[in-house]
Amino acid sequence: MDWREVDTENCPVAGAMKVLGDKWTLLIIRDAFNGIRRFEDFRTHLDIPRALLSRRLSALVDQEILRREVYRETGKRARHQYVLTSKGLGLRNILIALKEWGNEHVNAAGDYPLELVDRQTGDAVRLSLVRESDEKPVNPRNLELRPGPGLRLKAANTRS
Repeated sequence: MDWREVDTENCPVAGAMKVLGDKWTLLIIRDAFNGIRRFEDFRTHLDIPRALLSRRLSALVDQEILRREVYRETGKRARHQYVLTSKGLGLRNILIALKEWGNEHVNAAGDYPLELVDRQTGDAVRLSLVRESDEKPVNPRNLELRPGPGLRLKAANTRS
């Protein structure tokens, strides 16, 4: 298969980037995974302008990645907090992959601010690729693309 002949209009990577394609969106999602729920906590932790945070949170709610829930502290007015939905929780491996890449290629060797560990054993964990058929590990160098059910080819006269 020649990648240059594939129509990428329905590319899942491009589609995901339309939703997640800026630094602030991923950092908000990272913070939500790490327990931040309230607007002011996001704002102060990320040092993000209020208007920008408001737009990003609204977009994440519109995309059903976060859910807005009402909470009220005693004696105060009702406010909203933001909770990851199942769609949002599905982004966990993307964040883990970015963390692993950053540890390998951005941070100095061994200078990891946080480690991801198995809660039961305390052992460090990492992402890996496994075959669906038998769950055995696969070396990323052994991967190839093959046509899927949604593959579309470019029109013959548009190839450059």
